[in-house]
Amino acid sequence: MATLLLLEDDLILQEIIAEYLLERGYTVDTYLDGEKALEAAMTRQYDMLLLDVNVPEIDGFEMLAYLREIKNSTPVIFITSLSSIKNLQKGFSLGANDYLKKPFELAELCIRIEHQLQSLIHEKEYVIGDFQFYPQNQTLLKGEQRIALKHKEVQILLYLLRKQSVIVSLDELIENVWAGEKSPTYATIRTYIKNLRKALGAEAIENIKGSGYRLNNL
Repeated sequence: MATLLLLEDDLILQEIIAEYLLERGYTVDTYLDGEKALEAAMTRQYDMLLLDVNVPEIDGFEMLAYLREIKNSTPVIFITSLSSIKNLQKGFSLGANDYLKKPFELAELCIRIEHQLQSLIHEKEYVIGDFQFYPQNQTLLKGEQRIALKHKEVQILLYLLRKQSVIVSLDELIENVWAGEKSPTYATIRTYIKNLRKALGAEAIENIKGSGYRLNNL
C-alpha cells in the first residue's frame, strides 16, 4: 500500500486523519511543521503528500513551491481551511494535484487519494521487464511494489530507453542528460545507475566494463 506524508499542525485532526488512513492500509508519516516535513519529503520516498498550508516554520505553499523547483513530482493534495478562489488558484499554480477545503469527510479524502494514485496507471508508461515505468510521476511499478525515482534517475532511464540495447558511455550521458548544466562526476552518475540497477535488477542495466551501460530488452 502507498506511503503518505501528512503535514497538519492541529494535533487532534492529525491523529484522526492518520488513524483513518492507517486503518485503510496506508503507511503515514506525520509532521506538525513544514520544515521537518520538507526535510522528510526530500530524503524519503513518498507516494503522496497531504499538506496543510498554515503551519509553523515553512507553510504548505512554500514547501510545494520548493519541491517542484527541484523537480520533485510527488503528488500533492492540500487539506486546508483557506477556501478563497485566490488560494485555490495559487495551490494549483504551484503544482498541487488536488485541493480539499476543511472541514471535509475523511471518506472524501480517501477517495481523492485513491484517485490520484490510480492516475499513475493512466499516464504514458514504458515496460522494462516486469516493471511499468511512469516518467511523469517518477515511478516504477511491479504489481503492488512502487519505487519512487529521483529526477536524474528518470532522465537517465529515459535516455537508456531511447538507446536500448546500445552501449552508452558516461560521457554520452553527461552530454545528453546534463546538457547546459554543471557536469557531474562519474561517481555521481554511477550512484544513480547503481540505484536503477538495484530497482530493476542488474540484468536490466548491464555494466559493460570500460565502455558504459546498456539497457537490455528483457
